[in-house]
Amino acid sequence: MPLQGDDHDPRTPYQLPFPKDALEEIVIPNAANCDERLWVPQAENVWFRPLCLNRSQGYWMNLLKVRKAGVLSRHRHPQPVHGWVLKGRWHYLEHDWVAEEGGYVYEPPGETHTLVVPDDVEEMITYFQVNGVMCYVDPFGKVLGYEDVFTKIDLCREHFKSVGLGEDYVEQFIR
Repeated sequence: MPLQGDDHDPRTPYQLPFPKDALEEIVIPNAANCDERLWVPQAENVWFRPLCLNRSQGYWMNLLKVRKAGVLSRHRHPQPVHGWVLKGRWHYLEHDWVAEEGGYVYEPPGETHTLVVPDDVEEMITYFQVNGVMCYVDPFGKVLGYEDVFTKIDLCREHFKSVGLGEDYVEQFIR
């Protein structure tokens, strides 16, 4: 809908230069169905596909793929997490809901939970945006380890180098 006084064709693209210091966009065609070398192993039968690794703001977006039923991890988030289930389903031991294909999940800051993929799910893929740190904890909250955008970048560098893509392959996802 044109603003008052705007007599230009609405299909005319923006005509001014973008800000000089603006970063390039990231466009990943067919992100979920791609070369297996692009899926970074995270644990046995668990991989992630990096989409955006934002080191300046401390978040990452990825696809998480699981090809075996069972408990993935117990972890705590000090910042919000967003998830969208693309395939399969999963749930948290601490809640009575199930995240199913097509479903969206918002995890508030302070949430601690244990992700489980049910026995009858052959493959689960979920898009996650994780802000800040994931702290892996025992059932009583003792921190056992952590993951952040920098550990994700390191995992990607190591993996891409090992599969012949080169450690710099990860640069396209870093902002």
